Amino acid sequence: MKILVVEDEKKVAGFIKRGLEEDDYKVSVTYDGAEGLKLALEEDFSLMILDVMLPKKDGLTVIKELRSAGKHVPVLMLTARDTTEDIVSGLDAGSDDYLTKPFAFAELLARVRALLRRGEQDRGAEILFADLRLDPVAHKVWRGGAEIDLTAKEYGLLEYMLRNPNTVLSRAMIAEHVWDYAFDSFTNIIDVYVNYLRKKVDRDFPVKLIHTVRGQGYILREK
Repeated sequence: MKILVVEDEKKVAGFIKRGLEEDDYKVSVTYDGAEGLKLALEEDFSLMILDVMLPKKDGLTVIKELRSAGKHVPVLMLTARDTTEDIVSGLDAGSDDYLTKPFAFAELLARVRALLRRGEQDRGAEILFADLRLDPVAHKVWRGGAEIDLTAKEYGLLEYMLRNPNTVLSRAMIAEHVWDYAFDSFTNIIDVYVNYLRKKVDRDFPVKLIHTVRGQGYILREK
């Protein structure tokens, strides 16, 4: 599998490259956002590891332009900031996961493997529930025939709910399966994204599909 690393700190980039190559991944490295975007658009990578603070073009701009161009390559963002607002900004831009600096390589490798596994699962038949339809190949969602514009993380959350309808999903379950996290401090971000989904999926329809189960979590159901 080919992985693109876009990181301007050469020591960090080299550290990531060596570690991934030892795990038998093919790795390309570039040190600025403009070149990283160019490579990501021109070549097919299985995963992109993208720093937020980059010369020429910052990471958030890179991923926005990448998604606008129709590229769905999984993106792991590297950031020195770990506030809820910073994390949500990266996820809203279209990243699939984030990792806060400094980090242990074992943690980065675990995130890489999880994102690659998820990418393999994206291939498959359409998922239908009520008047919702999700295409895992095109990464598109429709309700009542109208396409819903979702960010990468909103899409991931809705896909998880669609694959587990009529089942109460706790915040811990969502954190583990959608964000690959399993600790309580991440629940604020989960609540933020459920609210995002409600506005896009339910607001304009009389039948609400996303429900809160007090004290337990969330469920996708028709009643």
